[in-house]
Amino acid sequence: STQSTWVDEMVHVAKEMTRLNITLPLLIGGATTSKMHTAVKIAPHYKHGAVHVLDASKSVVTVSQLLNEQKTDYLEEISELYQELREEYAATQRNAKYVTLADARKKKLAIDYEKAPAVAKPKFLGEKVVENYDLDKLISKIDWNPFFAVWQIRGKYPNRGYPKLFNDETVGAEAKRLFDEAQTMLKEIVANKTLNARAIMGFYAANSVGDDIEVYTDDTRKEVKTIFRGLRQQAQKEKDDDPYLCLSDFVAPKESGVVDHIGAFCVSAGFGADELCAKYEADSDDFSSIMVKALADRLAEAFAEVLHEEIRKDYWGYQPEEDLDSAALLKQQYQGIRPAPGYPSQPDHNEKVTMWNLCDIEAKTGIVLTESQAIVPAASTCALVFPHPHSKYFAVGKITKDQVTDYAARRSVEESVIERALGSIVSYQ
Repeated sequence: STQSTWVDEMVHVAKEMTRLNITLPLLIGGATTSKMHTAVKIAPHYKHGAVHVLDASKSVVTVSQLLNEQKTDYLEEISELYQELREEYAATQRNAKYVTLADARKKKLAIDYEKAPAVAKPKFLGEKVVENYDLDKLISKIDWNPFFAVWQIRGKYPNRGYPKLFNDETVGAEAKRLFDEAQTMLKEIVANKTLNARAIMGFYAANSVGDDIEVYTDDTRKEVKTIFRGLRQQAQKEKDDDPYLCLSDFVAPKESGVVDHIGAFCVSAGFGADELCAKYEADSDDFSSIMVKALADRLAEAFAEVLHEEIRKDYWGYQPEEDLDSAALLKQQYQGIRPAPGYPSQPDHNEKVTMWNLCDIEAKTGIVLTESQAIVPAASTCALVFPHPHSKYFAVGKITKDQVTDYAARRSVEESVIERALGSIVSYQ
C-alpha cells in the first residue's frame, strides 16, 4: 500500500472510534508516520488522545503515562503540543497561498444577531479609573509559569508547569527557592505599599463598517469619536466554509441597525517599580531588581485577568453569573475576548494611539504611551473588550499587497509606512 493509503486508513480508524464512542487513547506509529502527521491528520478526529510513538519500544513509556494518575495532564500537554504543531503546519502550508482581500471579505464571519444577539448595553458609557487596587486580590490570580520562564527554569514532563515544577529532579529545588523568595518580596511590597496598581476602563457605543469599528460619542450614534482599524486574515483556509476573520466581525455592522458596544482597558502594576529597582541596584542587588520587574509584570497580567472578569460580571455586567476558577480563566473559557493592539488579532501597534486618545489614558492615569508605542510603566498592559459569544482569539497571519494598499488608504498614510509597521506579517519582499 502507498503511504497515503495508510494515512487515510489511520484517519478512518480515528473517525470510527469517535463514531463508536470509544474512549481509549489511540497510539500512532510506523515508518510513514510522524508527530506532525498525527497532530495534523489524525488527532483532530479523536478527542480522547491520539498520541504518536516513535516505535514499539517507546510505546511502553507512553502507555505507562496513560495508565497512571497523570493521564489527564499528559493528554492535555499532548493536545497543546499538537495544536502548536497544527498551527505551525498551517502557517508553512499557507505561506504561498492567499485569497484576495475582496474574497476574504466575502467570507467574513457573519453573525446572525437574531439567533445570537449583541450583549446588553454596559452599565455606564465613558471612562472609569480604578486607583490603588488591592494587590492581595491580584496575587492569588498570578500565572506563575511565565515567571519561571524569566529565570529560564523549565522542568521536564510531568513536572513542567507550576506547581508540579517543584517536583522536578533537576530544577525543582531551585524553582521552590525562587518561588519562596518571590512570596517574601510580594509580602514586603504589599506591607510597604511600594508598588501601586491603577487601571482605566471605557465602554462606548460602536458598530462595524467593513473591516473597521466606528466608536461614537454617545448612544445616538450620530457623531464618530474615533475609528479602530482592522486587519483581515488572507492565508488560504483548509476548509471552504472557514471564515476569514477580522476583529470588526465581532461588532454588529452599522447597516444592521443592531445596537452594539465595545470596551477598552489599560492596567498597570508598575507605579513604584523603577524606584524600588533603583534602590536595589544602588545596593548592587541585581537579583532583587530583576525580581521586582518580574513580579510587577506578573501582577499586571493578573490585573488584566481580574479587571476583565470584573468587567464581564459587574462593570459591563454581560456575564453576571460567571463562576470560573483560575485554571479556567487561564484557558480563556470566559465569554468574549480581550485582544491587545500589536498582538496577533491586530498586529498594528498604532492602534494603541487610538485607544490612548479615546480613553484619555495618560491624563487620567499617568500611564504613558511612548513614540514607539511602548507603555510606561513597563509592567502595564492594555486591551479591547469584545463581549459577543461568537468572538474568539485568532491570528491575522500574513497579508498581501492589496490589503496593505487598502489599509494605508484607510489610515491616510503611505504604503511604505504600513509595510514598515507590519513588516512581520507582510507576505512579500
